[in-house]
Amino acid sequence: MEAVLNTTTTCLLTPRHLSSTHSSLLPFNLSFRESRRKFSPKQASVLRVFASSQAAATDSSATVAIPSQMKAWVYGDYGGVDVLKFDTSVSVPEVKEDQVLIKVAAAALNPVDAKRRQGKFKATDSPLPTVPGYDVAGVVVKVGSQVKELKEGDEVYGNINEKALDGPKQFGSFAEYTAVEEKLLALKPKNLNFFQAAGLPLAIETAYEGLERTGFSAGKSILVLGGAGGVGSLVIQLAKQVFGASRVATTASTGKLELVKSLGADLAIDYTRENFEDLGEKFDVIYDAVGQCDKAVKAVKEGGSVVALTGAVTPPGFRFVVTSNGEVLKKLNPYLESGKVKPLVDPKGPFPFSQVVEAFSYIETGRATGKVVIHPIP
Repeated sequence: MEAVLNTTTTCLLTPRHLSSTHSSLLPFNLSFRESRRKFSPKQASVLRVFASSQAAATDSSATVAIPSQMKAWVYGDYGGVDVLKFDTSVSVPEVKEDQVLIKVAAAALNPVDAKRRQGKFKATDSPLPTVPGYDVAGVVVKVGSQVKELKEGDEVYGNINEKALDGPKQFGSFAEYTAVEEKLLALKPKNLNFFQAAGLPLAIETAYEGLERTGFSAGKSILVLGGAGGVGSLVIQLAKQVFGASRVATTASTGKLELVKSLGADLAIDYTRENFEDLGEKFDVIYDAVGQCDKAVKAVKEGGSVVALTGAVTPPGFRFVVTSNGEVLKKLNPYLESGKVKPLVDPKGPFPFSQVVEAFSYIETGRATGKVVIHPIP
């Protein structure tokens, strides 16, 4: 179960998104792409699904026909990336009473996806074959009879698995469609595009829940181990902007020190040159996203807390498994829409849907600077 929830997440914008994302631009690693691809009339009709929520609600949602089969990435056996297969005839999942069907626009990879594919928690996994994917952003195209708030045409995002390691869905987000409980979703922040939103749910929920479990509050200090990663980068921002931290310190490599400072870190420690546990400063909370709990406990104040996402746990450190919760996303949406909290997407991405195997291989190197995102999904 080690390292299954530690995600890594820089903001990558394309020209077509500049107008809607200008307020959330980050001052680093910006890369621009412009697609010159021409679309057939059939493809163009599908693209209309990804118009604005208002336009989708009044126009596209009424014209989109839901097929019985879809394109998806599937594996029928546990193993390496070679078990991943592209399938053009996977059944579109049925929608339960409390679920919505999402036409997937973007999905994101997390280390838990790789661990699951490798069979690290097969005893509690759903039956094979599996369509992988936890994080999703897309458009609601069908709603169950007990759905109360969401409607067709809504642009949403979320972590589709309430319990990451306990019976995750057989049909994940690496597909054209996925069915998700309404309670796990929130409306997509208006200033974010689909691939920015897709990279957030599991990481931001993990960051938030970990801080809550430590009792973190205004005026406290925190050290984040791995501040340039997916969870770590969001812990820095949430601690500062949402919880009111008095001091945020973090570790990062030499080339990422300015990045973590731009996220709000007051002290950026170059772990290639110095050991944080030898600096003499103690913190109320240490959030370990890299697996150094044995060192972290040396730098925590008496009575403080150490969150350990991966590696061996040394008391008073503790580990938890994140619970997906749309209410957390709703609570954090204002911070995202105001630009106080920013999504980070790995500059190598987004990876196209045809390169899911390459995306898996990349995240498994442990070298991803940001969140690994798949977009567009047909």
